Amino acid sequence: MSMSLFVAQLLNSVQLGALLFLMSAGLTLIFGIMNFLNLAHGSIFMVGAYVGATVAAKTGSFTVAIIAAVAATMILGVIVERTLLRQLYLRDHLDQVLCTFGLLLIANEVVRYIWGASPVFINVPDMLSGTVSIFGQSYPAYRFAIILAGLLVVLGLYLLISRTRLGMLIRAGANNASMVSALGVNIKFLNTVVFALGAGLAGLGGLLVAPLVSVQPGMGEPILILTLVVIVIGGVGSIRGAFYGALIVGLIDTAGRIYLQIGLLQIFERSVGQAVGPAIASMLIYILMAIVLAFKPQGLFPVKHG
Repeated sequence: MSMSLFVAQLLNSVQLGALLFLMSAGLTLIFGIMNFLNLAHGSIFMVGAYVGATVAAKTGSFTVAIIAAVAATMILGVIVERTLLRQLYLRDHLDQVLCTFGLLLIANEVVRYIWGASPVFINVPDMLSGTVSIFGQSYPAYRFAIILAGLLVVLGLYLLISRTRLGMLIRAGANNASMVSALGVNIKFLNTVVFALGAGLAGLGGLLVAPLVSVQPGMGEPILILTLVVIVIGGVGSIRGAFYGALIVGLIDTAGRIYLQIGLLQIFERSVGQAVGPAIASMLIYILMAIVLAFKPQGLFPVKHG
């Protein structure tokens, strides 16, 4: 169990956590303020990846691709929220789930019609194609850039939520939306802003992961499932919970797949360890989620009221 493997897996865990935070931060705000369960959030992640990949291929600029992906998903989020989802805020969660799940299926087919069923690929930017030295170990520069991007978003959201009037309204809305509305705040506009912010973060996450995976229809569903796990573990409506929950899930999901298999190979035959290890590792985060729900259903880092 070498030092280089430990450092690489630790950084991979943080990198996955950064991506999960980009997804979970917006989704937990949407659920915390609007009490709205949006299963179409993964589709926005997918659209961000496709738009960014297309713009990067046309312009050759990854920076322009980032701007395009974030702008396109924010605009899409505003359109969907104002035309359809706004009608469901006062409806039962089952109605919200059914509607947004339908949107997810529609989005997959629309993407398949526009871009085709074949995967789309985007290259890592030239300036980030090398490696960086961390603790004396080489690590891909692009993956490290994702970590930095995630930390910058964490800082930006912290400043927005805790240091601005908009952030004050968002926090108040998460605590008591009806009271905020009664005080004269345009809660519909606030909902739209939050939805657009969440959509933009999801689009940014989709673009950042695009050079690491194939961009294809349905790519948003797996990360949506992990995002929901993050929210349950961290605490609904809590940005702090989304951050720590994303790091926890990233650590367990990434490191668990490596070290659990290594441990099992020391105990069982190679064929058994290779077959059982990944299966058990993939269940670890769901086992943790079940434990959290059983003993602390509000999450490990719930919203601080008052």
